[in-house]
Amino acid sequence: MAAVEDVLALGNDLERSYPVHVRGRLKFRVGQIVYVAFSPDETVMGFGFPKQERADLVASEPEKFELPSTSDLRFNWVHARLASLDPVEARELVVDAWRMVVPQKLSRAYDLTHPSGPG
Repeated sequence: MAAVEDVLALGNDLERSYPVHVRGRLKFRVGQIVYVAFSPDETVMGFGFPKQERADLVASEPEKFELPSTSDLRFNWVHARLASLDPVEARELVVDAWRMVVPQKLSRAYDLTHPSGPG
């Protein structure tokens, strides 16, 4: 079972990433782009994910993943129930979301310094 604490240090350590609190919700940004956000009760993690792949992700594991609200469908965004994720999986989702918003050179540099992944 994953919790916010499992990804908090990672979100702080990723290059150009920083935490913000907006209306009681913890979010991680790169510049002004939010790539991870937690529900106020910290049970759901929203994260950047390619639009064209999210229906398949949700269909493959509906107990873990759900589509965002109708107003957020225009964004590259999916929700995950933290209780259904293991900590390693949660960290991988955070890193993949971060990769979507940073230059490829930062993503490649991360891979060189973390060859076994964020686990």
